Amino acid sequence: MALAEAGARGRLLRWPRVLLFGDSITEYSFQENGWGAYLAERLVRKCDVVNRGLSGYNTRWAKLILPRLITESTGADSIAAVTIFFGANDSALKELNPKQHVPLEEYAANLKSMVQYLKSVDITADKIILITPPPLQESAWEKACLAKGDKLNRCNATTGQYAQACVQVAKECGTDVLDLWSLMQKNQDFSSYLSDGLHLSAKGNSFVAGQLWSRLDHKLSALPSLLPYWRDVDHTNPEASLL
Repeated sequence: MALAEAGARGRLLRWPRVLLFGDSITEYSFQENGWGAYLAERLVRKCDVVNRGLSGYNTRWAKLILPRLITESTGADSIAAVTIFFGANDSALKELNPKQHVPLEEYAANLKSMVQYLKSVDITADKIILITPPPLQESAWEKACLAKGDKLNRCNATTGQYAQACVQVAKECGTDVLDLWSLMQKNQDFSSYLSDGLHLSAKGNSFVAGQLWSRLDHKLSALPSLLPYWRDVDHTNPEASLL
């Protein structure tokens, strides 16, 4: 059978998508042993896990970009889940990092605006997961800042306020939330979750992967594997199995 004929007979194969939207902690999640790579491996044959992490970005910029990533006409119906993972940059101290800083009230409003936009293009609240920034290990991050000639430009208490705001937005909007700031600090020495005081270490990536999978598993468990297992293909008539 010619390829053109096979294409005409078969339906277009479209994998559902899990969209990971966030800052550098999301962008780096496809690195070796990253939490995004873990999700992609668990969901292979079921979903495309799409990394839209943007290092250094905050919610003020993110809310402008989201409508360019998902619209009704470009496949909002194929979205299986969306993670929104911002706050590590928004919570930077204004006097030391004014470019990335976003005031707390605006941060909450921006998160709410993004959730409302997703709902407006028919992505229901049960498909949305907000993720708080992880805690900040100040001494390690100060070393990273000093190495660049900067002062310590974040503090954990402030990050905690942004995490609490994220949790509150999720409650108000009816979405799921992964409160990393609180969960990671249940372990008194949370520094092992972080590579430089801000970004995730291998242990931190594993922690996020496990916590996020526990929330995604029940949302995505009903999705079928696309295309049959190879032993189930009729080798004498593959068209019957594959088209």
